[in-house]
Amino acid sequence: MKTIIFFNNKGGVGKTTLVYHFTYMLAELGHRCLAVDLDPQANLTSMFLDDDELERIYSAVTDRETVISGIKPLDRGIGDIAPVKIHEVNGNIGLVAGDLDLSLFEDKLSSNWSKCIDGDEAAFRIVSSFYRIIKAASETWDTEYCVIDVGPNFGAINRATLITGDYVVVPMAADLFSLQGLKNLGNRLQIWKTEWADRTSRNRAVDLELPHCEIDPIGYVVMQHGIKEKRPVKSYLRWANRIPGVFNECVLGNPDAGPASVEDDPHCLALLKHYHSLIPMAMEARKPIFLLKPAEGAIGAHYQAVQNAYSDFKQLTEKILEKTEG
Repeated sequence: MKTIIFFNNKGGVGKTTLVYHFTYMLAELGHRCLAVDLDPQANLTSMFLDDDELERIYSAVTDRETVISGIKPLDRGIGDIAPVKIHEVNGNIGLVAGDLDLSLFEDKLSSNWSKCIDGDEAAFRIVSSFYRIIKAASETWDTEYCVIDVGPNFGAINRATLITGDYVVVPMAADLFSLQGLKNLGNRLQIWKTEWADRTSRNRAVDLELPHCEIDPIGYVVMQHGIKEKRPVKSYLRWANRIPGVFNECVLGNPDAGPASVEDDPHCLALLKHYHSLIPMAMEARKPIFLLKPAEGAIGAHYQAVQNAYSDFKQLTEKILEKTEG
């Protein structure tokens, strides 16, 4: 099982929509995958599940079928992690649902990160809880790929999530703030890796399996660009062409390795177009844009756009899989 986390501390770039479509394309290509929603906003969960199912899940006062059920014993101080419900989206997609109450676990994760320095076994159990919940759920679902969505911040929830990851994909917008966010991200990932390596060396509970904290940044996806004559427009490329240098210097630590153009950068996994009117169609049909049918409004030019979207996401998914096999 390989774990892929989509993360950027700059919000509003279409990250959750990207995770949703990537997971569906993995399934389309025959891979069994588990989507894990560790963003307290639970937007990924609301994309996968219909309104009736969402109401049923979140109306429950106890035994809620979300990630909260897995950490509840730890949060109450009465035990270790518990099994979580895996919601079957289709034969190849399982979902661990997110929960707004996850934000209440942030302070406990933060304080116990510090306690790990003292070799506190209870602290290690809390900080590694996401990793162990995901691992157990992945074994239950017989997962090939675990795809994780997180919020756009550097808080304790994301730190505890990122240390579980094998690979990180960075969704980007071509603007000044996304470039700044990319600089911050590279620095923070390195700090977390160093701090976790120091902490794991102090772990005295030899029977407790801890994450290895690989978090290998395999590339970035630039979202929602406009096109003119099949190429990105100049105003878009003004910012996009700065991404390779920043990614190489700040994320990979190779300041002299960046190409001049985003279109030539091997770390650019995709330049995804803005699909405009396909988005509301897909939301109404509750499916990814590349699986829309004529009966759902995908006719004429829309049908061609659906075909193009399928090709775009297939190429992106295959490129990510290729990177994870290297």
